[in-house]
Amino acid sequence: GIKWMSSLEAKFEDTKDKKPTAEKLERLRREKINRFRNQHRINIQGTDLPDPIATFDQLQKEYKVHPKIIENIQAAGFHVPTPIQMQAIPVMLHGRELLASAPTGSGKTLAFCIPLLTHLKQPRNKGFRALIISPTRELASQTHRELVKLAEGTGFRIHMIHKAAEAAKKFGPKSSKKF
Repeated sequence: GIKWMSSLEAKFEDTKDKKPTAEKLERLRREKINRFRNQHRINIQGTDLPDPIATFDQLQKEYKVHPKIIENIQAAGFHVPTPIQMQAIPVMLHGRELLASAPTGSGKTLAFCIPLLTHLKQPRNKGFRALIISPTRELASQTHRELVKLAEGTGFRIHMIHKAAEAAKKFGPKSSKKF
């Protein structure tokens, strides 16, 4: 026989029988991530971008960031990542290049220091393994201070060099050839 129903019932009937497909689930996940980015005013461009993080704990679970680094972040009073940290940290932990812009005081220093220490994994006695170049001495001091706090208890040695002559005294006369 013929089954009579209203168009509203037909729509309900159609959705009731279908299970969510992988494409639909992926689309819903993307929509959720885009809502999260819009909510936090995160603008991002590129392809195959990693999802932003909502908490620092995700860094340890998803990216295997050293537990001591996470502990140092929380001890410094940072409980929730700022928008620049939410997106920039995962991008850099995926080994991607990044050009980021955010206001002063938004957490950019922490956003690049966490991935830096994570990529280095552990201290080694192999000389300088990472170099951060700052345009001003004040910014270099700030970065040095933040890295020292962040790396506390991990064994990394953080140095600030602002004069070649001081570097030669501190690390030895052959340091310029060695490093």
